[in-house]
Amino acid sequence: MANLDNLEEISKLDKANLLGSIEALPQQLEQVWEEIASTQIPEDLLNVRNVVVSGMGGSALPGRIVDSLILDRATTPIEISTEYKLPNYVGPDTLVVLSSYSGNTEETLSAANDAIKKRAKLFIVTTGGKLSEMAKSQGIPSYVFSPRNNPSNQPRMGLGYSIGALLFLLGKAKYLNLAKEEVERLVSATKKFVEDYSVRVPLSQNAAKNLASSFKGRAMVLVASEHLLGVSHAFKNQLNENAKVFSVLFDIPELNHHLMEGLSNPRNIKPILRFLFFNSKLYSPEVRKRYLLTVEVVEKNDVSTTTIEPLSPSKLEQIFEVLVLGEYLSFYLAMLYGFDPTPIPWVDYFKDKLAKG
Repeated sequence: MANLDNLEEISKLDKANLLGSIEALPQQLEQVWEEIASTQIPEDLLNVRNVVVSGMGGSALPGRIVDSLILDRATTPIEISTEYKLPNYVGPDTLVVLSSYSGNTEETLSAANDAIKKRAKLFIVTTGGKLSEMAKSQGIPSYVFSPRNNPSNQPRMGLGYSIGALLFLLGKAKYLNLAKEEVERLVSATKKFVEDYSVRVPLSQNAAKNLASSFKGRAMVLVASEHLLGVSHAFKNQLNENAKVFSVLFDIPELNHHLMEGLSNPRNIKPILRFLFFNSKLYSPEVRKRYLLTVEVVEKNDVSTTTIEPLSPSKLEQIFEVLVLGEYLSFYLAMLYGFDPTPIPWVDYFKDKLAKG
């Protein structure tokens, strides 16, 4: 177990420099913003009836985050697809954005072939692989980026690229309302979040380190709503992959219709459960009033809770506030458990066995 204020102990555990990727998140955003600005989007992609984002795992997170913003920002229907096949309604008037960091994701490649069969319009976001080859050989518009600001080379740590690429692409195409000034404020705010939770900020002044200390030994139940629901998927995934922690996600108000009755049994898991509520002042009043009551119900069932209220003034900035907190929290938990956060042996084992049939 590493001392969270001891940089030497941390560097010994973090062999692949996953911390460097967390610290470079603002630079990932800056790189994507500059490169998308100079990326040509063909005219026929600027006039579609709907958008479908196809991706898996970390590459699906951008779609989930955009999906959580569509109530306020979307100018056309946008949907996330995490299947081998695309929805039946996809056709020539649909823009399918294929998002795969590696370019070799099995499900996304299958969806790409399905999109071609359906004669949909395509745009590819990747670092290379088979998707990049497909873009070149078939003349498919694409954004192929070099992840130079992701030193760990882990796709899940390149979220600045994948989230930024989709946000900025859809903004440039006018399918999402996104102003240049908002992006500049977002990058500036993200730099501050990275500084606030940095390893160089001592435990006594570092919210992420304190949360990690309180969550060690716990199974975590995340609860979010509205604009924070998509990024909470990222938060959960980082806990699973970086910290190797059991973590699940529920949303309010849906949670209020079933989960509360599932808190009674089995009683022996209650001491290791902790609920983490993301309660934003920017939620709708109808949703926000449910949070205090839900916390009360959970605690009456002898399950501990922690509530986080993001401080950023805009929904977009709050999304990245939660994203950065989740990346640091998962990293610090890995340090407290005493292992390198980068390897994902069970995911690799599964993929290897699956490939061998």
